[in-house]
Amino acid sequence: MPAEAAHAALLDCLHSPRWARRIAEHRPYPTPDALLAAAEEAAYDLSPADLAEALAAESLPALPQDAYSAAHTALRAAHAAYEARFGHAFVIYLGATPPAEVPDRILERIGSRLANDPDSEREEAAEELRRLARGRLSRLLRDASNYATRHNDPAAGA
Repeated sequence: MPAEAAHAALLDCLHSPRWARRIAEHRPYPTPDALLAAAEEAAYDLSPADLAEALAAESLPALPQDAYSAAHTALRAAHAAYEARFGHAFVIYLGATPPAEVPDRILERIGSRLANDPDSEREEAAEELRRLARGRLSRLLRDASNYATRHNDPAAGA
């Protein structure tokens, strides 16, 4: 992937230009695990300003389309309370959470994290950002691998 495209793809993983630039500039990585390790290390090195910039670009995870309307209302209210208290969007890595459990999981975590003091919440939000970045980067690598497999496979008719 050309450097500019790599930088743009990395920005989709974590909205920190400094982080994306650092990861892109150190390419190529010998293995996907080496890339993931470098990405995590770089995420730990972000300054408070870098973290604030990344948090500002995040939005609340989308609820499944079939989520009941009361869940949407409760989530909007909880998120508004969170943003008022901490000044940024609530971030959470949901990983393999089943879609039916997403609304309850988000509401439960917002509720518990509203009790945090601002410094503790900054640390927890930074950890969630790192987890999000790792998950998004893993998905990017998986998608790229699937693309390469499909387009290099003679049986795929490419």
